[in-house]
Amino acid sequence: MIEFFCEHIEFQPPNPNELKDWLSSVVRSEDHKLGDTNYIFCDDQYLLKLNQDYLGHNTYTDIITFDHSEIPQQVSGDIYISIERVQDNARKFMTDPQEELKRVMVHGLLHLLGYDDQSPEQQQEMRKKEEAYLSL
Repeated sequence: MIEFFCEHIEFQPPNPNELKDWLSSVVRSEDHKLGDTNYIFCDDQYLLKLNQDYLGHNTYTDIITFDHSEIPQQVSGDIYISIERVQDNARKFMTDPQEELKRVMVHGLLHLLGYDDQSPEQQQEMRKKEEAYLSL
């Protein structure tokens, strides 16, 4: 089950039921089952504090994903997204803010599905997956 929450901001993702259906279809496409997956929308400061406390990074980021999966092939976790970063990135890359939000949302889900983006090759694979799922 996918749920949406907010911390330190008031935000409602556009078309939440459509987003949940789309994200669920991504999980099915990857031959996984959906467990409890939470998207927590927040501001820069909230995500910066998580980044410092849990990852030891003192930088702003658009997303942090915590995997809570305990059953193989089942996706469960918490995906924190800074709406401020998403909006700034949309301006920076001259893209639609809703499209950028969807990109970040699927990016976090891909992490829960086992994809990584530490190396250039992994980043390229992740970007290809993002593009493929954004076109659904």
